[in-house]
Amino acid sequence: MKNVLEYLEKTVSDKHDQTAVSIGDRSMTWKEVLETSQMIGTSLARKFDVKTPIPVLAGKDTDTLCTFFAIAYAGCFYIMLNPQLPETRLMSIIDTLSCDCVVTDDENYQLGKKLCSNAVTINSLKNDTDTELLAKIREKSIDTDALYALFTSGSTGVPKGVLVSHRNVIDFIDDFTETFNITEKDIIANQAPFDFDVSVKDIYSSIKTGAQLVLIPKELFSKPTELTDYLAEHKVTTLIWAVSALCLLSTFHCLEYRKPEFINKILFSGEVMPLKHLKEWMNYYHDAQFVNLYGPTEITCNCTYHVIDKNRDYENGVPIGKAFKNREVFLLDDKNQRVCEPDVTGELCVRGTSVAMGYFNNPQQTAAAFVQNPLNSMYPEIIYRTGDLAKYNNQGELVFCGRKDFQIKHMGHRIELEEIERAMAKVSGINRACCVFDGKKSKLYGFYVGNIEKKELHGILGKTLPVFMVPGALRQIDEFPLNKNGKIDRKLLFELYGGRRK
Repeated sequence: MKNVLEYLEKTVSDKHDQTAVSIGDRSMTWKEVLETSQMIGTSLARKFDVKTPIPVLAGKDTDTLCTFFAIAYAGCFYIMLNPQLPETRLMSIIDTLSCDCVVTDDENYQLGKKLCSNAVTINSLKNDTDTELLAKIREKSIDTDALYALFTSGSTGVPKGVLVSHRNVIDFIDDFTETFNITEKDIIANQAPFDFDVSVKDIYSSIKTGAQLVLIPKELFSKPTELTDYLAEHKVTTLIWAVSALCLLSTFHCLEYRKPEFINKILFSGEVMPLKHLKEWMNYYHDAQFVNLYGPTEITCNCTYHVIDKNRDYENGVPIGKAFKNREVFLLDDKNQRVCEPDVTGELCVRGTSVAMGYFNNPQQTAAAFVQNPLNSMYPEIIYRTGDLAKYNNQGELVFCGRKDFQIKHMGHRIELEEIERAMAKVSGINRACCVFDGKKSKLYGFYVGNIEKKELHGILGKTLPVFMVPGALRQIDEFPLNKNGKIDRKLLFELYGGRRK
């Protein structure tokens, strides 16, 4: 297999009249997905040369999904532009791509015209299908052709476009679906926005296996009980969600209101899962499979996983586990030597077919992160240095220890902020916690959502942490600001609450 469209075409041949994807009361069969994708793909193939980056400015919908596949049919690669992003960031991405066209849905057409003079709507591209043209494009394609680019934050302030190939996705999805037994019997609830790589697991697991994909409207994540109803009414079996999304339902005790009865797989990633939230989910789903997933966008979704053992004590945290097949995950110390012994921290590095192609039109940052394996001096071998710190526990499992840039030096001690956050999260009365270090003032801030008083919390932390790890400022807040990927926005959190005296 050399092209992800082979997933789609095989599934269509087996399940052509069955529901493929839905959102609200709208749905498409597998046959309709294929026909729509090929129609749009034909129009795009007539407009663009192969390998052209094509931005898609649209909401989460069935037609948006078809447009992704259409762009692949045209031999190009797609870039999802979230209309909710600031215009300046969208423009920065357009500039990086140096493209002269954007594909939009009807709702975002005017915004598309502001970003790019040549904006076309998805509906205007639904014309005839030229199967001969599409076949010629496929014949010349190879598996290392780009499939999509996902833009992440960049240290320079300019977004970085992580470029991912068909082969990257095929290598990962084949193993992912087999490892967690995702089949045509599953109904996958898509939580993540399409410009976040968690959605890649939803989309391509679905078209590979024939599992039905249920897109969740964004507004339901501000209506937790309605979200729970939606999962139940669509008979969802599989959640591949960001930690914050799962915590939303457990924070409001939505499973007490209604338990969607068909859920049997709950896979989470993006942040450290707070133990109390994990326990609440497990209390309702005794027989479900729970999996902690780890991996940055640059290695194509995930590189390690840990299946939760219901009889195990995770008070010291849930490990990120072991590597998926056909990739090696290893630790390097500051001298680029391999770390093998337990409880010694090193930078987590990845090699294998799933390592992405690099950053689009950004050779400098590509060269800094996608580097020659320092353990191999015999021949070229590219690895990705994640910037994440990890260690092995006594069972040989990898344990996440935080970001390199979350490791701070305070009062002469090197501290991992996640360790403080874990200690805060264990305290009764706290739902979620986050720690931020103000380097200018050399001051630790602890933010939390919960009903415990600051003075009481300070006393408890003083009994569980060294004095140099107890935050000098504790801030009780109503909710954490989240970034577009559903993670805590630490910069905005500090801007909003860091200076408040409360």
